[in-house]
Amino acid sequence: MHSVVLTKGVPDFREGQVSFDEDGHLERGATPTVMNPNDEFALEAALQTKVKRGGTVSVMSMGPPGYESVLEEAMGVYADDLYLLSDREMAAADTWSTSITLSAGIEKIDEEPDLVFAGFKTADGETGQTGPQTSWCLDRPIVTHVVSMEIDEEAGRLRAKRLVEGDVDEIETVEAPLPAFVVTDPEFEPSYRRAEHRLRHKQLRAETEERVENYEDHLTTWSAEELDLDPDFIGLDGSPTIVSGVDPIPKAPSEREATMVTPDDEEGMEQVLETMRPLAGGD
Repeated sequence: MHSVVLTKGVPDFREGQVSFDEDGHLERGATPTVMNPNDEFALEAALQTKVKRGGTVSVMSMGPPGYESVLEEAMGVYADDLYLLSDREMAAADTWSTSITLSAGIEKIDEEPDLVFAGFKTADGETGQTGPQTSWCLDRPIVTHVVSMEIDEEAGRLRAKRLVEGDVDEIETVEAPLPAFVVTDPEFEPSYRRAEHRLRHKQLRAETEERVENYEDHLTTWSAEELDLDPDFIGLDGSPTIVSGVDPIPKAPSEREATMVTPDDEEGMEQVLETMRPLAGGD
């Protein structure tokens, strides 16, 4: 089984250094970046597939050269090899032109993947469109909101449970032929009930932790030219979405005052103890 996991770098809002250019586009090269949190569930699903069915797991991302750190982070969960699609022609892409680029990258990999995984949505866009659109470009059946899954290799089918949200959340069981596209839900939980699978999972995790120290040796970078992409269909030029404006995220005001007390301030320490004593007593 060959799986490809799509991941994306998103701004690390914890750093408070999100940068935009004069046109309102996010300057990813000047913004601290981390792996999109929802993509970890897709990585866990691909790892579960490898544990139970063998094969390889490739991880792919589109972005500037700095996204190597995102792929390094993804390999920390699990990856056999990494692919970065990086070119100025790809910059400022919306979900549609991103999907065109990612599908071209997937098709360029020597071994056609049996499964392509994507996270539910990204922390910076929140649209949840890239996975389904990439699936459309690849002309593959897609199963979304997957919370658990199994593969029947002999039958060549994916069997998955998916979360259906509504007035009352329900679990729906569906099947799809391979090759297929899977969008994992944040409720996804890998299952390793057999002892051999738990041991294999532990072994693979140890292997990827060792491999991540030299992740560059497992990284392949492709440009737009190497992917044979038409500049009119990628990046900003290929994006039908128009950003009318971007409002900065204000920092929340501090709601509490802080009093600094040093260990050598006996009076101050006494006041701290007097303040804490009722709380320690449960009052």
